[in-house]
Amino acid sequence: MSIQTSRRAFLGTAAGIAGLGSVSLRSSRATIVPEPWGIKLGVATYSFRNFDRTKTIEMVKTLQTPWISVKDVDRQLSHKSSPEELRQARKQFDDAGLKVMSVGNVDMKQATTPEAMRTIFEWAKNFGAPMMVCIPSHQTVKLLEPLVKEYNIKVAIHNHGPEEKDFPTPQSVLEVVKGLDPRCGLCIDIGHTARTGKDVVESIAEAGPRLLDMHCKDLANFTNRDSQCDVGDGIMPFPQIFKQLKKMGYQGCVNLEYEIHADDPLPGMQRSFSYMRGVLAGLAAA
Repeated sequence: MSIQTSRRAFLGTAAGIAGLGSVSLRSSRATIVPEPWGIKLGVATYSFRNFDRTKTIEMVKTLQTPWISVKDVDRQLSHKSSPEELRQARKQFDDAGLKVMSVGNVDMKQATTPEAMRTIFEWAKNFGAPMMVCIPSHQTVKLLEPLVKEYNIKVAIHNHGPEEKDFPTPQSVLEVVKGLDPRCGLCIDIGHTARTGKDVVESIAEAGPRLLDMHCKDLANFTNRDSQCDVGDGIMPFPQIFKQLKKMGYQGCVNLEYEIHADDPLPGMQRSFSYMRGVLAGLAAA
């Protein structure tokens, strides 16, 4: 199978799996498509950053996956919320049949004291988050491990591409978490990884058990951050990525982070899920 796998090669299989037209936005709970090849395809709700929590939940349900990583933006999950408001927000996701796997990407660069970092962990605890995808600095990352142990909340440091000073690559994250509690690890953003010139599949393999979460997207040009496109229309090697995850026995999520068409993301996200499910179905049938 070539790296530049055609969407059309898998579309017939994917359509049978996805059944996208059968889901009503008015349904109270998500209709779930079985996980193809055991890979948890999820949604980073940053994809719906222009919408409030209720509308975000409605749109996630059309994608027929329960797995979500909730973005900490005010319209979805505010850091200004009281503990009771956070518990009510979590109940809204739970009542819709969605499974909160993480929150973030949480900016931790300004949490330069243990007290400031504790405030963030308290916020995550009140929401019931099992993991925070986060972006600390080299200074603030030193504050994480004691709180991870105390709160039993995982932290997955997000690599953010060549523009990011502290953690541009997966390797820069792995360097600081090695030797720490195993609940301290990496959220690999495959788009940002490719833009640094690192091999995405090799980086996933190198992360091993430190790989706690994943943000996925596709790019038409690995040197151009503005070339993001629907998954399957670009050059990201998704078959090889999925094969490596399967080989590793990866238990985390592959969360679609759709950063284009912010005012109307759903059609492109549906096409992206159809493609990924088709690739996985093809691999499972091989």
